[in-house]
Formats: sequence, structure tokens, C-alpha cells
Amino acid sequence: MSEGFIKTIATNKKARRDYHIDDEYETGIVLKGTEVKSLREGRVSFQDAYADIKREEVFLRNLHISPYSHTHYDNHEALRTRKLLMHKREILKLTTKIKERGYTLVPLKIYFKNSKVKVQIGLAKGKKLYDKRETIKQKDIKRDMDRERKKQS
Repeated sequence: MSEGFIKTIATNKKARRDYHIDDEYETGIVLKGTEVKSLREGRVSFQDAYADIKREEVFLRNLHISPYSHTHYDNHEALRTRKLLMHKREILKLTTKIKERGYTLVPLKIYFKNSKVKVQIGLAKGKKLYDKRETIKQKDIKRDMDRERKKQS
């Protein structure tokens, strides 16, 4: 199966810093026309965004998509709740994991795939403070090693 054309709109950088990501899922998202136009301009923010499951449906909450600048009427609400499109069996699997083990759903990336907007969500468990420090330390070590390698070449 071919991957098709993928263009990343935005990535949630804090998600991998603050959470251990166990599984990743690609979902569709229900949007209005002005939201798609704003996404094409890259006007999206993941701050405080999360996904939850209500009545066997997945919803993305607090994803900030700025109102489209060239519309004078019928513009969308920036922080409205948006429905994510997933298969029923995937939703049931996620529901059991969230209830049993204390996981949460975090949006990782939003992108265009063959002119459709897709959201990558992750089944995540929160990191402790010492885990976050360890992640930052590993990143610093890697950056220093890359710098040294560059100097030697």
C-alpha cells in the first residue's frame, strides 16, 4: 500500500517530552472549510490539547486552530471540540487501555495525507519529573556528540 503525499502541518513537541508514547494511531478529523484553510496557513497550536472518548466516539479537545483571516462571516470557533474518525474496534481497544492502566490520548502530529487532514494520536502515560530530566540529559549528550562529529569532519 503506498503512503501517498504527506505534508506535516504541526508537531506536538511537548508530547514526547512529557509522556511515554506506547502506541500511535492515525485518525481522520471532522473540520469546517475555514479550519482547513487555516491549517494550510499553519495556524494551529497543540497547547493543552488532548483526546477523549465519549459514547464510543473520540473527540479532540482544546486544539487551537486560529480563525481564517480572509473570512468576514461564518468563521469557526478556535477551540471547538472536533470529532476524530477511527474504527470501532480501535476505539474499544483504546477504551479498555485507558480505563485499566491510566493512559491518556495525546495528539502528536497533524498533517495532510493525499489532501485529507489526518491527526496522529498517541496512547501515552505521563512521565515523572526525573524521567523528563533524563530525556533532556540524553538530548543534550546527543547534541554535543553531533557537534563534535561535525568539528572533526
